[in-house]
Amino acid sequence: MFDGMNRRIVCMWFPRLASNRVLRACPIDGAFALVARQGNAERLHCLNAQAERAGLHRGMGLADARAFCPDLISRPATPEADARFLATLRRWAIRWCPWVGIEGADGLVLDVTGAAHLWGGEAAMLADMRARAARAGLDLRLGLGATRGAAWARAHCGTPDQPLDSLPVTALRLDGDTCTALERMGLRRIGDLAGAPRAPLARRFGPELLLRLDQALGRQDEPITPAPEPPHYGVRLTLSEPVGLLADAMAATERLLGALCAKLQAQNAGARRLVLTLFRVDRASQQVELRLAAPLRAPERILPLFERGLAEVDAGFGIDQIRLEATLVEPLPAQQTGLGATPQHVDRLTDLITRIGARIGLENVQRFLPADSHIPERSFLIVPAAYSAPESGWRGSPPRPLRLFPPEPITVTGSAPPARFHWRRMELHAARATGPERIAPEWWLADEGWRSGVRDYWRIDTRQGRRLWLFHTPQNPGWYVQGEFA
Repeated sequence: MFDGMNRRIVCMWFPRLASNRVLRACPIDGAFALVARQGNAERLHCLNAQAERAGLHRGMGLADARAFCPDLISRPATPEADARFLATLRRWAIRWCPWVGIEGADGLVLDVTGAAHLWGGEAAMLADMRARAARAGLDLRLGLGATRGAAWARAHCGTPDQPLDSLPVTALRLDGDTCTALERMGLRRIGDLAGAPRAPLARRFGPELLLRLDQALGRQDEPITPAPEPPHYGVRLTLSEPVGLLADAMAATERLLGALCAKLQAQNAGARRLVLTLFRVDRASQQVELRLAAPLRAPERILPLFERGLAEVDAGFGIDQIRLEATLVEPLPAQQTGLGATPQHVDRLTDLITRIGARIGLENVQRFLPADSHIPERSFLIVPAAYSAPESGWRGSPPRPLRLFPPEPITVTGSAPPARFHWRRMELHAARATGPERIAPEWWLADEGWRSGVRDYWRIDTRQGRRLWLFHTPQNPGWYVQGEFA
């Protein structure tokens, strides 16, 4: 009645988006619901059809839901995963038209103006949407109209072609209190509201009510803003003649790197993983993967790292196409090149880690980092060097031995540092003893080796040249060697 314009908008509403996402990966035969914490209570966030038929509804307390349906299967809701799934559906919906936007947390809006004839008309296009959604295991409700508001109203409160004036006022995307007040005034449908005087409505309910009404009727424009496509970090080069020499492949890779690094620089990003795919004339292909120790976008630093992998490629009868893609990208803001710039030795270290990691794996090139603990065994971490940054110094002033090993008992009596003792079949004589340093166990952590109590550590310099780290346990008298200084 109200929307006879030429513009055509489709609203795709997925009423069970969150539960559909979970059940697609792990089907469950029975009542199922996702649960979200609201305040101090756990409430139902999204249900499947079986749970709704059992009398459950959104916002219901989990305890009450289990009383109604003891066989209810629940999982915690993850809104972040639902948002990623909706973004995936937005890309899926581009098959029907190029102008697709996000509608709330569980819907899409499509501007199909001029595109319906490609599917045999609007009815055939809507039928195709329903069929594809059903095959994907998604519950879908559709609305079609000349405005975004009209399409939303029909998807949520009616049928795709239901007259707009017959729909309830809840179809205007108003809050619950406003809809309740309008119904008490006798304005239950959009047709009733459209025929009512506007000035009293504006004074009582504010401009939001009339704005939503005008958007649905086409009196106020409501644009559809599609989400921007993520940048694609990939380039391709087709060669006029097949090549098979390493020098030719390196030259082609250099051209691709220049174009790819320009894309990375425009986005203030750097590549952490690169995949070079070489297509041969016999339609076979080979890949050279390069994982970098730090995000990079400097072609002159990346190109030499490809040489080893390209040397192992079997060119066959020749390579006629090359594709380079950055499959893992991280932020890399612009850096100062003058005073205060990053030292060159840091870049050289990164390149060295990358070269070694290409042979043995980046995870196997490791570094030591200090840890916030006074327990010797917990005072350091061993982490991959490619995924961590070096720290300037170790916390704490007491010196620690370069070598640490599990405590090895020695036969000594008394609490004073031993003047002579046997260790590893050697007889050692103490020349100087420095200490003690008492270390207590960290009571909040369970450690079998430290439950015996405190330890008094001594640094013993022997006449034989050994510089050992010994400790004594007062609560259970005994002496142990745990480390050796350089």
